[in-house]
Amino acid sequence: MADNQRRHFLASAGALASLSVLSASSHATPSQAISLPPVLHMVYFWLKNPDSQQDREKLITGLNSLREIPQIKALHVGVPASTLVRDVIDNSFDVSELMLFDSVEDQDAYQLHPLHQKFVEECSHLWRKVIVRDSISA
Repeated sequence: MADNQRRHFLASAGALASLSVLSASSHATPSQAISLPPVLHMVYFWLKNPDSQQDREKLITGLNSLREIPQIKALHVGVPASTLVRDVIDNSFDVSELMLFDSVEDQDAYQLHPLHQKFVEECSHLWRKVIVRDSISA
């Protein structure tokens, strides 16, 4: 597997593993675990002005405004974590979002929702690059 593909796979697997941990208490048995929605929408943003705290905060505020879209079952907005430096970790992005949906159709509806369209219109000038990774439970 190419190094870039390996990094993308590990990033997606890590996000899913983190969600699994978050979905159940540390004492829960497998039968007590909470079932996660099957569709994950992972988005990574690189800012045009990565040193601008104002731009970062505007993007984070914009992403958090998407919580009002009913198809979104869960939303995590974050910045790179200060985890151990390893060759499989890509923390070059400035802001990320992770959304959970019940279906591909719900994720498609989110893309067309007026609040999402407004977010893109108001915030797209802030980023120079965006990478999206969508995943469905296997």
